[in-house]
Amino acid sequence: MLQAGAAIGCAIAIGLGACGAAIGDGVMTGKAIEAIARQPEARGSTMTLLFISLGLIEALPVISIVIAFMLWGKVGG
Repeated sequence: MLQAGAAIGCAIAIGLGACGAAIGDGVMTGKAIEAIARQPEARGSTMTLLFISLGLIEALPVISIVIAFMLWGKVGG
């Protein structure tokens, strides 16, 4: 029973991590494009902040994969 719960938790962790990052990436990119369209002279600083933010957003799926691997260890054992 514990192994089935760990397998389901593994799938949920990866799925929600990927969905959250995809939504975050889309919102951030859209807002950055809007900001550049409104104030083109601030393009450099906007792009810098965009890349830093996207890097932090992409940390979420990496963490969820680590959690999924930890749960996957419970499935086999």
